[in-house]
Amino acid sequence: MALDQETLDQLRDMVRRYVRERLVPLEETVAETDDIPADVVAEMQEMGLFGMTIPEEYGGIGLNMSEEIQIAFELGYTSPAFRSLIGTNNGIGSQGLIIDGTEEQKAKYLPRLASGELIASFALTEPGAGSDAGSLKTSARRDGDHYVLNGTKRFITNAPRAGLFTVFARTDPSSKTAAGVSAFVVEAGTPGLTVGPRDKKMGQKGAHTADVIFEDCRVPADAIIGGIEGQGFKTAMKVLDRGRLHISAICTGAAERLIDDSLRYAMEREQFGAPIADKQLVQAMLADSRAEAYAARCMVEETGRRKDAGQNVSEEAACAKMYASEMVGRVADRAVQIHGGAGYMQEYAVERFYRDVRLFRIYEGTTQIQQTVIAKSMIRRARQG
Repeated sequence: MALDQETLDQLRDMVRRYVRERLVPLEETVAETDDIPADVVAEMQEMGLFGMTIPEEYGGIGLNMSEEIQIAFELGYTSPAFRSLIGTNNGIGSQGLIIDGTEEQKAKYLPRLASGELIASFALTEPGAGSDAGSLKTSARRDGDHYVLNGTKRFITNAPRAGLFTVFARTDPSSKTAAGVSAFVVEAGTPGLTVGPRDKKMGQKGAHTADVIFEDCRVPADAIIGGIEGQGFKTAMKVLDRGRLHISAICTGAAERLIDDSLRYAMEREQFGAPIADKQLVQAMLADSRAEAYAARCMVEETGRRKDAGQNVSEEAACAKMYASEMVGRVADRAVQIHGGAGYMQEYAVERFYRDVRLFRIYEGTTQIQQTVIAKSMIRRARQG
């Protein structure tokens, strides 16, 4: 473990108190304004939340997978916007550099990502390339000691706030597969890089996404991650397991919040002279949600332990992401049902969570992509005997 148990417990307890005492009361404000207050951003920087998974030598805390999962359970208990703000710095926005970046790239960017001075953004998805990321069209043409980037990225988390973009572009125009894709680090403000207006989304207010457009955007040749062409897609794949487990833990935390809110409401709300919590059909919904959330927690924790032990957990991570993201949708639906008409009203958090959690089944790989990953892995293992 990166931390001794006592230190991890202290970190988890600190995050739990902060989430429940500071962030939960701000949820309605964030939903109404579609923004996270600047003082909250500063507090999260001060707490080191932007660098939880970045190695200590670069200013981070250096949590391993199991430790990150424990913190993600706590962060999932509140609006996803708060987690989204720090998530990219801890996940896909930094892990590519940590795994495949040059020493110069790591030294230049990781300390600033760990402190929250830079907000990271992961620019992979395009208007015509989502699940089929290998078909992306954004190009990077070599021109002397620079590359010239052209293309459009879509639904890019944190793009309006980002100071650093990890950009995936095709460096080999003759290739029609992922083999011709490379990854670049591109700083905000680089001429030719523009960010579109914030997307108007169903939920997750305060978590901003937008298009990122590259028009003859020139970046130095040493901006290519690892200094090697054609490694970009492999870099993206390397960070997927961690990202999927992180999201699975967030889904589990959100489910536990929904269950707590539902139980509290059921014990307070009376019908036919008794709390509805005494009604067996309501109890059944509560029990189903509790069992499913517990199953997700166990899946995520066990897979995290296996990953930290050095095992290949791509199949298990896909199982966890598929199950947890689908599970939290069912829990949210039951939560609205338990609340009855009140659950359809914006004054109750379950209405907002019902919309917020729908996205979890789409990003970090849709449920259908997870099914494909799992099945292909099963077949491959069977053929290998």
